[in-house]
Amino acid sequence: MFKARPFVGSPMREREPSRTAFAAAAHRAAHQVLERGRIFADPLAGPILGAVAQAAAVATSADPSTRGMRLFIAARSRVAEAALRDGVETRGVSQLVVLGAGLDTFAYRNPFGAALKVFEVDHPETQAWKRRRLAEAGIAVPAALTFVPVDFERDGLLAALAAAGFDPERRSFFTWLGVVPYLTREAIGATLAVIGGLPGGGEVVFDYSDPVGTLGGEAREAHARRAERVAALGEPFLTYFEPADLHAELARLGLERIDDLGPRALVERHIRPGAPADPARADRGGHVIFAATPPQSGARRIKAAKSRSNGAATRGGRL
Repeated sequence: MFKARPFVGSPMREREPSRTAFAAAAHRAAHQVLERGRIFADPLAGPILGAVAQAAAVATSADPSTRGMRLFIAARSRVAEAALRDGVETRGVSQLVVLGAGLDTFAYRNPFGAALKVFEVDHPETQAWKRRRLAEAGIAVPAALTFVPVDFERDGLLAALAAAGFDPERRSFFTWLGVVPYLTREAIGATLAVIGGLPGGGEVVFDYSDPVGTLGGEAREAHARRAERVAALGEPFLTYFEPADLHAELARLGLERIDDLGPRALVERHIRPGAPADPARADRGGHVIFAATPPQSGARRIKAAKSRSNGAATRGGRL
């Protein structure tokens, strides 16, 4: 089970999404206008917000102090969808689970059609709000998409997915963007244990941050401003990771293939590709990480999944 994210510590506003999820969607929409989708092109990012909300997002995002977060959000979406494409085309991925889907639009742009079944997992109120936005924007819900409403305080992730038609025997990809920093280590570990223990194999992309004490002066000040804003919204940052510790725990959970992009790699590969490498560029801050189980087959795959599941249960899925 993983912890509820929306409005931690205060009631969710009826029929509204998490405010930080809405802010992320606003950044994606603003990126389409301010940078013309240079990093991550999403033609539905604006329509799903609505014209008034998109205009407000663009106006707010024109503030130079918001640029870094906007580009990070665009880059993490690009990394996630590139890894997903590679998974479908080369590793046999046939199911996508969007954890904490918010206003994510991949399912409505899905280039793989029926070959990739998509499950959007979120709080029931957030999903109801999103479905109204889709209807108002005239965005069709594809047949390959299944909504999975989950009360994160009460429902187990795998049980909820199975009830919605998810097949754990098929290789599956999970996107988990803009969620992990708001969760406890126990909640994060429990979810990663589920992904790492899938008999058919699992892959995940998520983002996290280095510990605040490791950040440089300017980055620390920017983080402090963001932390103050999200705490005021009732959704405080809870968890940070040292990369080496996180990598070791991912491997223990069976997610042995790891590609961790820190600030320097994100800039050089995605935000300003082709720019000269700069060893002096800060490499502490926000990360986007891909982790996957190795290809396995038959009895070996099932035995490994059971072993990881038993180990996670004994240790409580802790990170």
